[in-house]
Amino acid sequence: RAAAESSVDETTSETDVGLAEDEEPGFEGIIGESDEMQSVFELIRKVAGTDANVLVLGENGTGKELVARAVHRRSERADGPFVTADLGALSPSLFESELFGHVEGAFTGAESDRAGRFEAADGGTLFLDEIGNIPMELQKKLLTVLQRREVTRVGDVEARPVDIRLVCATNQPIYDAMDEGDFRQDLLFRINTVEIDLPPLREREDDVLLLARHFLEEYADTYNAATEGFTDEARLALHQYHWPGNVRELKHTIERAVILSESTEIVPDDLRFSAPSPESSSDAEASFDTLNLNDLEQKAVRKALSKHGGNVSQAAEELGISRRALYRRIEKYGL
Repeated sequence: RAAAESSVDETTSETDVGLAEDEEPGFEGIIGESDEMQSVFELIRKVAGTDANVLVLGENGTGKELVARAVHRRSERADGPFVTADLGALSPSLFESELFGHVEGAFTGAESDRAGRFEAADGGTLFLDEIGNIPMELQKKLLTVLQRREVTRVGDVEARPVDIRLVCATNQPIYDAMDEGDFRQDLLFRINTVEIDLPPLREREDDVLLLARHFLEEYADTYNAATEGFTDEARLALHQYHWPGNVRELKHTIERAVILSESTEIVPDDLRFSAPSPESSSDAEASFDTLNLNDLEQKAVRKALSKHGGNVSQAAEELGISRRALYRRIEKYGL
């Protein structure tokens, strides 16, 4: 069972996006009292008791894995395993082995039989994160497994039945990808029986200070700091910032502020934001420290991606280029 609870990508913990204690306003460990999040909570309540496939949509840092875990905990599979796989972190050569398993000798380094994520999740929930990032040739293999509800390990001929509840997530505009031929329509319809659309933090204004207070208490305790609150000016700064990195960025901002603070209250100088607010960036946009076209293009791509929280379609639209053209530039500059 320990293997079943492991993850391909263990860098994102529940606390990265706002894990709550029981007394915190929220639902199943997700902090929030805004109307936007209440709608999300109600949808989780409705879908959790079924075995319907769920697709969670949202920008990076909004808490998609937390939603998947809440669906699992509220389901009849709650006593079963919750297994995660970050498909965006899997190379094509490892995709089948990690998800479907392999037998001894199937390839160089396969020294013993190994179950994949699907088998590990048998009787529980399988969470496939960043499903919008997998290439077309692997989408067909995934679709076949989902249709047949059985997997064949790499190097084997025996099909093994699997009983899973599937929850997928992506930060990509997956319907645009389908329209452009980058994502299979039949796979999308297979995974999105119910969709849960997570709002970005900039649309959850009522939750910003609630989350900030939660993270302040967490890190004041972690670092044994005397910090107890925020000045009015710091609260205003937190409220006005556009949070392109969403709750995860807020968490890291408060952690850094607690470390840097020299008093019992966090002041604006303790808050280091990762990106200028769109409203205050006009002066910076008007000046250039270089006229090298490659440098200017790279800065523009970085700025657009940061502004739109990594949403490729929105960044491409602002840059006036296609998604594919933006992907080429992301690869070109190693972004």
